[in-house]
Amino acid sequence: MISIIIGLALLMFFAYLGWSIIWVAPIVAGIVALMSGLDLMDAYTNTYMTGFVNFAKAWFPIFLLGAVLGKLMEDTGAAKSVAIQFTKFIGEKRAILGVLVASAVLTYGGVSLFVVVFAIYPIALALFKKADISRRLIAPTIVLGAFTFTMTAVPGTPQIQNLIPMNTFKTTPMAGTIIGIVATLIMAVGGYFWLKFRENRLTAAGEKYTEPNKSKENEDENEEHLPNWILSLVPLIVVVILLNFLKIAPIPSLLAGILAILLINIKQYKTFIPSMNEGAKGSVMAIINTSAAVGFGAVVTSVPDFDRITDLLLGISSNPLVSESLVVQLLAMITGSASGGMGIALEALGGTYYDLSQSTGMSPEAFHRMASIASGASILPHNGALLTLLAVTQLTHKETYKDVFVVALIIPTIAVIVGIIMASMGII
Repeated sequence: MISIIIGLALLMFFAYLGWSIIWVAPIVAGIVALMSGLDLMDAYTNTYMTGFVNFAKAWFPIFLLGAVLGKLMEDTGAAKSVAIQFTKFIGEKRAILGVLVASAVLTYGGVSLFVVVFAIYPIALALFKKADISRRLIAPTIVLGAFTFTMTAVPGTPQIQNLIPMNTFKTTPMAGTIIGIVATLIMAVGGYFWLKFRENRLTAAGEKYTEPNKSKENEDENEEHLPNWILSLVPLIVVVILLNFLKIAPIPSLLAGILAILLINIKQYKTFIPSMNEGAKGSVMAIINTSAAVGFGAVVTSVPDFDRITDLLLGISSNPLVSESLVVQLLAMITGSASGGMGIALEALGGTYYDLSQSTGMSPEAFHRMASIASGASILPHNGALLTLLAVTQLTHKETYKDVFVVALIIPTIAVIVGIIMASMGII
């Protein structure tokens, strides 16, 4: 158990320093294996790589299509058009709310989190400058809009964190609709009020907007050259409708969204191949980062004492939703990946929880939704998406992590607790 704690601490430490998880994860996994008495080469070539490859095999198509859709949305100007229009509706002075809503709309439409970061950041800079709000709040605002409720709680979201539990619990993306809506309100409203509170505190202390070292504001396109924002929404709506209302599988739903954006922006056909190539490249990095984290988690779960931890968590409450949520949340924290941690948890214990749902009479939909929400309540400093966001926004953990911790870990954890209570009362 000490080896697991040391391994997690090392992974967080090196990630905090900005080292890539692609090579840090196997090294730290090797340290855990040695300290636990496992054979080093077997732990790497068998345990680590099996976890790595199995996750990539199962989920690479979703990563690929989501990244390609997002890159096309970005390069055609569709993502920016939608984001700008939503911020206009809300008002430039309400910069935090504008960035929050724009991030949420893009994420719920199936655009990958990493693409949302690149698409939203220049808009966020301009809005925060006009409203004279401290730039340190840009990162937690994007985290709240893209990395929390639209990723895990909103019923029907096409993000992978909502798709992984479907195979285990034989459910749909709309599983646990009422729980999902309530959790969404807790995270969105609670997070927004926290950020507004922080804005007022920082403004009162005299901390206002400051220019980044390399401002990207001058990269903003003339709005006249952006596509119509209503047409730009169509590919996102297509994905959501096909996935949730017509019950079509995620892969063809995402393909339909890609086809829609190609047809709508056919005049820009010359940019399609470069955009799709870049999207494909981005998906490879995303899946490798996540798979590296999953490989580390696979070594952790192979440690002899991990069974003791599992037994402890399974017996921590007579309510299996409590142990499921804890297992998923802890593994997502350990791996620095919501999808990776949940993938490991459900691979190891998904069958047990499905059987418990049948024997206890609790709905599999509740297990699906709680696994998804719990996976997102896990953003520690070494989280891969957070590291990417900080690199893009030129901010540091010291400047932003306090607020990220509140909106992406504390408040989502409250949503997990409320969700468990609701499910236990039969409200699903």
